[in-house]
Amino acid sequence: MIQGSETAGRPGIRSGRTGADSKGAKQAGGAESGGADETRGADQAGGEQTCGEQTGGDESLADAFRSVSGRLRETSQETLAPWDINPSQFRALRVLNHHGAIRLSDLSGRLHIAPRSATEVVDALESRGLVERRPDPSDRRATLAELTEHGTGVLRAIRAARGTEAERVFDRLSPADRDQLARILRQLQS
Repeated sequence: MIQGSETAGRPGIRSGRTGADSKGAKQAGGAESGGADETRGADQAGGEQTCGEQTGGDESLADAFRSVSGRLRETSQETLAPWDINPSQFRALRVLNHHGAIRLSDLSGRLHIAPRSATEVVDALESRGLVERRPDPSDRRATLAELTEHGTGVLRAIRAARGTEAERVFDRLSPADRDQLARILRQLQS
């Protein structure tokens, strides 16, 4: 049974999680809670404490991180929905926008996916006129993928929408807190 959710004030969006996954969904992204405070890492109905009250140190920090990460992932998917673009396709559009026309093998490497998966992503984007293939002038055996003008426009619109959605998530933080969070996340990335 698929359970529905009320995410980001949009009724009827389904999480795709089922039965045994629902407890994990609450901890990972708050998708099933639908409550205003989705940064809770534990189910308070069971008498557990919120992330700020837990004494587990790293464990509560990890729960809070997973919760916010899940919320951002849901928001991202909701933002991409009007364009019928999934996160992998969006990443491909970004790579093609940044690097210009590149071989499919290079695209798969930059996306960290199998070459066959890159082909499927480009197939889907090409079918909607967002990407086009053309022969590589330096190697006739290779094919280049590049954004179309329409693809560039769609990417620009998606970025604007995503910026607005991210602003809603982070608007509770002061500019100093945002800077500190960005610094910490960059440090964790390295």
